[in-house]
Amino acid sequence: MIRISKNLLGILIWTFLSCTHNQKPVEASEPNTADKIMYRNIEFKSQGAMLRGRLYLPEIKSDKSPVVIMAHGFTTTINGMTADKYAEKFSKAGFAVALYDHRNLGISDGEPRQEINFWVQSRGYIDAIDFISSQPEINANKIAVWGASMSSREAFLAGTMDERVKAVIMMIPALGEEIPIEDKDRSSYSFAKETLLLDDIKSLPHTTTEQMPIVSIDQLGTPSVLTDLTAYNWFIEYGGRFGTNWKNIVSFSNIEVPDNFNLGQLTDKLKAPILMVVATDDEMNGANPQVTKYVFDHINQPKEWLDIDGGHFGLLYYPSELFDKSSKAQIEFLLKYLK
Repeated sequence: MIRISKNLLGILIWTFLSCTHNQKPVEASEPNTADKIMYRNIEFKSQGAMLRGRLYLPEIKSDKSPVVIMAHGFTTTINGMTADKYAEKFSKAGFAVALYDHRNLGISDGEPRQEINFWVQSRGYIDAIDFISSQPEINANKIAVWGASMSSREAFLAGTMDERVKAVIMMIPALGEEIPIEDKDRSSYSFAKETLLLDDIKSLPHTTTEQMPIVSIDQLGTPSVLTDLTAYNWFIEYGGRFGTNWKNIVSFSNIEVPDNFNLGQLTDKLKAPILMVVATDDEMNGANPQVTKYVFDHINQPKEWLDIDGGHFGLLYYPSELFDKSSKAQIEFLLKYLK
């Protein structure tokens, strides 16, 4: 029997990193050189829409660079909302970085605008790997996937399905509120693989929600998806900055999934070493550190865990000591497994 997972909506609402809706991309023929960070505009097809973003190139030139593929987690943009700062750090450390907007968001195409679909966004990682592998500056044998909050789940799923992934970084993972039950017949993995590789994921049975604010200071008068004050403070401070083009509105498209389906059931299928950067005092629903620890303990690949203070949003403030601690650990992990 199939039903809509009761955790999916809660899991889908956790934060992170994208591109801008009205942002004028840097032309491929005119690479950005501000602060010696080189990037060019990129675009690739996924699920019938053109996804757009940036390809950062490392300061230290080589024939072929290892690459980190990054996507935002929940509605934020690459123009000044911290994802770009992590990308710059990785680039300075000698890695190429592909940072892009999910379908329906930022500078990527897709309709309805501002609609989130976990499976469609997860497929974006696979299509990004296809695209980036063909770029002349990239070492296609050294690909990492990076995600934060909601997109950490998507990066994790990509890492269980795609042999080309050689390292996975999950930052403030949003793996739900329930401990996974054993997937004895491996039906969860079969469902996930079939769904992720479908040419038209949204043709599957699904439900949609009405648009509502992402954050609101008045939960009685104007309820929002994220209710914590920490979420409101971060989104308004960063999303409200000039030029980000962040929009305080979102809706969801939820694919029907089998009873008891949980990404944590796929741990034995993970194909690469993994780093989890975890806020031990994470206040967001859907980002339960106990669930994260359970999933971590059941991973068979080489794995690393970093505790970090500041709640769900602490490492998203830049500049900050928490950002420095988080980015340093991630670079050390990438140097260990991707160089």
